[in-house]
Amino acid sequence: MMQAPLLLSSFVKRAEQYFPEKLIISRTGEQTHRIPYRDFAKRTRQLANALTKLGMRRGTKVGTFGWNHHRHLEAYFGVPGAGAVLHMINIRLSPEHILYVINHAEDEILLVDRDLLPLIERIAPQLKTVKHIVVMKDGTDLPTTGLKNIHSYEALVTAELDDYVFPEDLDENAPAGMCYTSATTGNPKGVVYSHRGIVLHSLALGMADSMGLSERDIALSVVPMFHANAWGLPFAGVLFGTTQVLPGPGFTPALLLDLIEQEKVTLTAGVPTIWLGVLKELETNPRDLSSLRMIICGGSASPKGLIRAFEEKYNIPFLTGYGMTETTPLVSLAVLTSANEEASGDERIDLRSLAGLPMPGLEVRIVNENGIVPWDGQTMGELNVKGPWIADEYYRDDRTAEAFRDGWLYTGDIAVMTPDGYIKLMDRTKDLIKSGGEWISSVDLENALMTHEAVFEAAVVAVPHEKWQERPLACVVLKEGYEETDEMKAELLQYLENQFAKWWVPDDVVFLKEVPKTSVGKFLKAALRKELDGYYQGV
Repeated sequence: MMQAPLLLSSFVKRAEQYFPEKLIISRTGEQTHRIPYRDFAKRTRQLANALTKLGMRRGTKVGTFGWNHHRHLEAYFGVPGAGAVLHMINIRLSPEHILYVINHAEDEILLVDRDLLPLIERIAPQLKTVKHIVVMKDGTDLPTTGLKNIHSYEALVTAELDDYVFPEDLDENAPAGMCYTSATTGNPKGVVYSHRGIVLHSLALGMADSMGLSERDIALSVVPMFHANAWGLPFAGVLFGTTQVLPGPGFTPALLLDLIEQEKVTLTAGVPTIWLGVLKELETNPRDLSSLRMIICGGSASPKGLIRAFEEKYNIPFLTGYGMTETTPLVSLAVLTSANEEASGDERIDLRSLAGLPMPGLEVRIVNENGIVPWDGQTMGELNVKGPWIADEYYRDDRTAEAFRDGWLYTGDIAVMTPDGYIKLMDRTKDLIKSGGEWISSVDLENALMTHEAVFEAAVVAVPHEKWQERPLACVVLKEGYEETDEMKAELLQYLENQFAKWWVPDDVVFLKEVPKTSVGKFLKAALRKELDGYYQGV
């Protein structure tokens, strides 16, 4: 067989050749651009020319600090296509961690959105390797700033010819991009993606038993492009010639619904907190969502009530997925197989709430102290993953030895495997609750609580207990119109008693105005545990 390298530049070539009129619909905040793939390919080559003149070479780290829009998408291909490495910086990290990841990656060029420039100005004196800062905004005027070597993205791109020739002699295993995990403790960990890994992951998104992404789709990328490659949709969208809708900065549930309705979006993806907000907006301001064939939800467990609302009230398939920064990210998706496609309503919702079936091309196993666990839906262990788009180390980080062992990624997620081969996540290793020598899954309790009509969000954490070592404590955000009373507490606890063994049921319920979240919308249980530590000692 021909040894043709799997390179990201081939995506641009294909989109330009076969789908020149298909659109990238890009909201920048200032305006909405409708850019055909023909122009996208031209601008991508112009960007490669411009950055090359600024000193970009093979292996150069180019950081992006921006929202989901067409300029960011151009960098997704213009940088790795030239053999450099695109570092998608999580703008929601703390300033300390943003400084750390830029210096640790050794970024030499930064592409920064205009509204995010103040964050870079704050840490600029401590940046060790950055030589140029390019401001991404509509127009060519530059903001007033004390930063040196600052350039206008549009001025650089439009001044160049589109004659850049992407090299075809790159090693498909060469670095193409990198992201850092959103750490809850310690510094973020860097993950480097190869051309080969991203290409294979993109092809996987087009499989019928995956997202089935195709040229016919209109895909709305709600997941930030700085978080695990926006779950791969921008890359795969260019490969398949998919119409892409990029919502830009400051979007709201109402804006997302407007985009879905106006652009006839067929597929979209985001974390549960996004879809909870969208569902709340739908209740008061209905929209026509008939174009949607699939919503992908991941990042944390999907509440069954959320799944049921979209599947049964709005007739939209709502699929839970699982992945990590380290896995590019898609590992599994809650698709229905032929054996269970006739499942009843409750059974169907139960299946949709699972982490799903592993993607073709990947291997998974669940292990505990006794070895690989049986597929009985009950025996817990740590989920391990291996495959061609799974990282095999962290970038220059001693924590590699802990997570990558014997050719497997140890995810830190506790799971069980159902008899049908579906992964069911039970908890993170650090979030599992051990009470009286027995394990309790906070995820199962949270999912159950969020099916109650009064509950908007719920997080369950372990708090120290003198007798039982740990006990679960439920932290609940109520929907509007419901009161934080002792009667409501009793009702919620009784609701759980009807579903779980008595020793699983939390001893109490704490009402919150909001559950603290990480930079990517996951419940930040470390903050909750710290706040509630000593709860049973009356603190």
